[in-house]
Amino acid sequence: MSAVRKVKTIVPTRTVLEGGGFKVRRPAAMGSLMSPFLLLDEMGPADYAPNEAVGAPWHPHRGFETVTYMLAGEMQHEDSVGSKGVITPGDVQWMTAGKGIIHSEMPTKKMMDEGGLMHGFQIWVNLPAKDKMMNPRYQDITADQSPTVEKEGVWARVVAGECMGIESSIDTVIPITYIHVKMNPNTTLEKQLQEDLNAMLYVFGGEISVSGKAVKDGKLALLSPGSKIIINSKKGAEFLILAGPEINEPIARYGPFVMNTREEIKQAIDDYQRGIFA
Repeated sequence: MSAVRKVKTIVPTRTVLEGGGFKVRRPAAMGSLMSPFLLLDEMGPADYAPNEAVGAPWHPHRGFETVTYMLAGEMQHEDSVGSKGVITPGDVQWMTAGKGIIHSEMPTKKMMDEGGLMHGFQIWVNLPAKDKMMNPRYQDITADQSPTVEKEGVWARVVAGECMGIESSIDTVIPITYIHVKMNPNTTLEKQLQEDLNAMLYVFGGEISVSGKAVKDGKLALLSPGSKIIINSKKGAEFLILAGPEINEPIARYGPFVMNTREEIKQAIDDYQRGIFA
């Protein structure tokens, strides 16, 4: 009989300022609780007047991946390996920093000229020691390339992994599940998951129930082991399903660098200052 996952811990969120001063809602102490995810930032929602929108100017990364997913608004991406692009609603930017990359994410000219709603997510995914110094790469997945599925009042965008029989084509270094779900009132979603993956749910609208435990807007639910999740919503909800393998390795972290030892962090800082990042 399949083991049904239950809510193990509920983590509250806090609002902090990042980048050039944009507000993000972030689960507290997530990096110490939920391997392989180091960070989950809900960017906004923020309604900007013309010339008010802010972003993240040029900054470096090493040793992990950043995943940006837009729900509203536009961001202009550029990095030191020559990748450029505009991220619009439904688009995903999956950047593997690897041995080192420098990039910026800023509002587009249209956002600055016209203003508007900005809302999205950025998630940091840790890399195993053997992959931390891989060559940087950038995957730009537009909304029409990011598959969606809708059945019996449940809609899902499959950013990575599988949901309701639909699979993402994105190439991940480690097995990652990343699903954006919207549920109508009085609906149920049963999601199969590998038992060896850590799993969590982040609710950013409405309320869900997992094995009888309520998870409300702005809460992160860490789940127990098991092969499936049964999610119910009486009033409707919007949330993320995230899952990935436990990386049972030391973490040394300093700002935009995530390595395994303090010596590797010092080397990353030195390499960046000497201009040898990609």
